[in-house]
Amino acid sequence: MPIFRVRGGPLVLPSEGVITCRDDGYRIDTDPDRLDTVLIHHWLSTDAFWALGRSRETVEQAIRASVNFGVYAADGSQTGYARVVTDLATFAWLCDVYIDRDHRGLGLGTWLAAAVRDHLAPYTLKRVMLSTLDAHGVYAKVDFVPFPDPQKLMIMSFAP
Repeated sequence: MPIFRVRGGPLVLPSEGVITCRDDGYRIDTDPDRLDTVLIHHWLSTDAFWALGRSRETVEQAIRASVNFGVYAADGSQTGYARVVTDLATFAWLCDVYIDRDHRGLGLGTWLAAAVRDHLAPYTLKRVMLSTLDAHGVYAKVDFVPFPDPQKLMIMSFAP
């Protein structure tokens, strides 16, 4: 778990552990010790178009520096993942949302996005953003909308 400090005091991170369960046995929690980093790396680097080829070291560093959400089946196996980059005061970026192919079509992606939204709500962030190529409908179900003024956004890229 990363250590964050704000003006000399510790920053209180979101609670760790189970945050929501479904009747069919699926659970979402934020316990970083439950994350299967080998599996997450496999999903992202081989099947997520936005992260193809991402190194294991990069995935592990991203996990360490983020608030993480794991989705687990009733048998305890990890079936999904999302992470949030945030200062827990003004801004958050939802990214690397992934549901295992064998578990898609069960509403897990929408449920995961809703769990992230609900978990961040107490922090009264000004804005939670994400980028998606093809899952607008999933995120719209949990109140994400297109950015109203995309011309205000800018990007800097260090990658070739």
